[in-house]
Formats: sequence, structure tokens, C-alpha cells
Amino acid sequence: MEPAGVEDEPRPPARLPVRAGVVVDRDRPGRALRVTAHPDDDRVVLSTWQDERCVSTVRLDRADVVQLLAALGIALLPGPAEARDDGRAAGPDLAG
Repeated sequence: MEPAGVEDEPRPPARLPVRAGVVVDRDRPGRALRVTAHPDDDRVVLSTWQDERCVSTVRLDRADVVQLLAALGIALLPGPAEARDDGRAAGPDLAG
């Protein structure tokens, strides 16, 4: 008998909620990032999928989503990042 919570076969993913999206990985076949809204919990969940199996999740509140959008915007800026006095890349501190 398997211990509680251990399964022989991965479960297929649940149907995506109405407020969701999928971004397909350009470099790894079968890998995708799913973005799902959970308004009752005031959260957005990012989940990494490999084929039909969820391999990781990150639960974000509204402030975290704003920080993520800022980080994505910074990542898209052209050119090398300017160095700061402490050696870290220039830009806002997104660690909170």
C-alpha cells in the first residue's frame, strides 16, 4: 500500500479556471507556465508544468504581481544593466 499522498500515476491537470493563461516554454518541449486567478484567496498562482504534471507553484498576492510585472519589464530593457556601488544590477529592489 502506498503512503498517503503518493500516487503511481500523475493526475491529469484540472481544467483551467476561466481567468487563466498558459505560456509555452520556447526551449523545453512539454514545459509550460500556467497563470491562474484565485479571486476568493486574492491570489494569482504561477505553476510550472512538464507535460501533464505540475512540478512547482508560486502563490502571489497583488503586490507580488506588481513586483513580477516590474521585474519582467526590467528584464526586457535593452543593453547591459548599469552596476551599482554594491555590485548588484541597477533597478528597483524587487525582494520587498
